[in-house]
Amino acid sequence: MTTALPAPISTKIGLTLTDAEYEQTARLAAELAQLPPQLIDERSWMDAARRLACRLPLRLQEELRGYRHDPGSDGLLILRNLPVDDTLLPRTPTVPESVERRATAPAAVTALISQYLGEVVAYREEKSGALVQNVVPVPGRETSQSNAGSTLLELHVENAFHPHRPDYVGLFCLRNDHSGTAGTLVSSIRNALPLIPADVAEVLLSPRFVTQPPPSFHAGDSAPRHPLLEGDRTDPDIRVDFSATDPLDDGAAEAMEVLRRALLDGAAMLVLQPGELAFIDNRLSVHGRTSFEPRYDGHDRWLYRTFVHLDNRRSRAYRADNGAVLH
Repeated sequence: MTTALPAPISTKIGLTLTDAEYEQTARLAAELAQLPPQLIDERSWMDAARRLACRLPLRLQEELRGYRHDPGSDGLLILRNLPVDDTLLPRTPTVPESVERRATAPAAVTALISQYLGEVVAYREEKSGALVQNVVPVPGRETSQSNAGSTLLELHVENAFHPHRPDYVGLFCLRNDHSGTAGTLVSSIRNALPLIPADVAEVLLSPRFVTQPPPSFHAGDSAPRHPLLEGDRTDPDIRVDFSATDPLDDGAAEAMEVLRRALLDGAAMLVLQPGELAFIDNRLSVHGRTSFEPRYDGHDRWLYRTFVHLDNRRSRAYRADNGAVLH
């Protein structure tokens, strides 16, 4: 990646809840968190989250519906002043593959808003198929290109290898890092495309690339060829992971580097603070992470992550018993 980091995203982007909206959301989350069986991954609990989400503050519903219709040039939505009480949080987890199974108030906030936007999903081979996942630094994995690392994370589409990758990725901040500067890098193909010459874009629209899945997905020996840009040539979707996508020829390699530079030139940095939830449109935008120094003292950076689909019918063959977990 680059050593010159982009400027932070303006605090004017998105929606900040009023105190009354905060209290309304907190009451709703508390109600959901107490519903039996108080297990996030149980279908009945997520069904309840879908129903209760219809009682979220009206301005929040309107913001989510507008974002779903058109995510804008950045493919990003930031919601601020959501209920999180640091005095009630346990120590930041430090174990590998950390997830949330028991319902908590912050997990209920995440589930309510994610379920209003679409359908929360997970992947069986990733974090054991949990619907709310912890993004935390893990000792010994500092340099890994994953959510457990703390060094610079390359720009990527989430699960770029998968035919049914998430439409949106939600990141809800419970704690930032000790310095308060750990950033999520976000860059949209809508902003980058004008920086890419037409002949290079044609290469990016050709199936001259492969993206390898992690070993845990047991996807076989060969990955399918695919383009990095697809759909409308004037407003394409993007599918790339700069740590896992390989070009198949020299021309593809050159085009991929042009794309990488254009995305970096158009990148912005989002420094999430407690109570802020960001949604990234995984069809239009790539994201990464700046480096930070974990202390492993129980108060390190801690985000909840959710994956959201707009249309569960498209992935029905990948979901056993019409559940939320894809294989």
